[in-house]
Amino acid sequence: MQSLLYGSLPGFSLGLAAAAPKHAAVMSSVLRPVTYTDDAVEYLDQRRLPHEVSYEHARSVDEIVAAITTLAVRGAPCIGVFGAYGVALLRSRINDEAVFLAAAKRVRDARPTAVNLAWAVDRVLASPDMLTEAHAIAREQVAMDAAMADAGLDLIPKNARVLTHCNTGPMATAGGGTALGVVIAAALAGKKPIVFADETRPLLQGARLTTFECQLAGIDVTLQCDSAAAISMQRNAIDLVIVGADRIARNGDTANKIGTYGLAVLAAHHGIPFYVAAPRSTFDFAIASGDEIPIEERAASEVREFAGVASAPSDVAVYNPAFDVTPGHLVTAFITEYGVLRGPYAQSIADLASRPSFGALLR
Repeated sequence: MQSLLYGSLPGFSLGLAAAAPKHAAVMSSVLRPVTYTDDAVEYLDQRRLPHEVSYEHARSVDEIVAAITTLAVRGAPCIGVFGAYGVALLRSRINDEAVFLAAAKRVRDARPTAVNLAWAVDRVLASPDMLTEAHAIAREQVAMDAAMADAGLDLIPKNARVLTHCNTGPMATAGGGTALGVVIAAALAGKKPIVFADETRPLLQGARLTTFECQLAGIDVTLQCDSAAAISMQRNAIDLVIVGADRIARNGDTANKIGTYGLAVLAAHHGIPFYVAAPRSTFDFAIASGDEIPIEERAASEVREFAGVASAPSDVAVYNPAFDVTPGHLVTAFITEYGVLRGPYAQSIADLASRPSFGALLR
């Protein structure tokens, strides 16, 4: 299969024979989620897809924060890369130390659930050369995604029917993708997976982005309403569910896009494996369980409206959490750049915490 979305990265090597991916997939020039320029951070405006491929430029802290909070830039690893570049840019533009640190904190706090953003900002702030560190984070994400894809390849049977939720491809990571990256690697390996993509209400990341990426990659994809997941598992012989994550606690409790918890319960009922693909940077080793994960609640208008048109009474009360938490006992395995983690997660995640950073291994 020849993908329109992926190609090789000239001159790039993991530098580790044991970690070298058999089916490495990285972003080509077709889509560029995040790019650093001399005076701005350029980003693909994901709100406009699939109808328009449009790039914008963030130059100020207000523009950087707005790109993250409005989901113009989204996906936990991608906003980490974007936030890292944003802080590096602000360092070059703001001389007053107090003003700079306040601006960096605004970027760090722009979305509270996804831990990658805070991790990347903290890492850049700790570096004497912030731009060099931001570039390193971006390069490492490409390598981590390739290693995750390689680690998860054996979990995808030939001709597997794969159910996924939200968007976890290249646009979500600025690399090759997490969960969808594994599926695309399986397609490149000739396994011919068939994707069932939940639309992912209320902002339709699955409908707008996952189907778009699958089509570009030449993967057979079927779009379905979120509420069709149960009958899809029952009648479409789904072989596995694979999703990404925004934050994972030490016991395996996993925060991901709203609707993920329900899929995990359904998968358990139907005896279907439920996999989470996420890099080590998404694991929050400081928290014991999902009870400690802050859940972002977003604007009521996202639910009261559909594509800008009112679909409910303007004054109806709305509950709009952006994420839910799946208990670790419902996760069959985690796919990471270090390999596949299985339970008991208190032990396997502790082992992951003790591993050297992937960046250190690449040097």
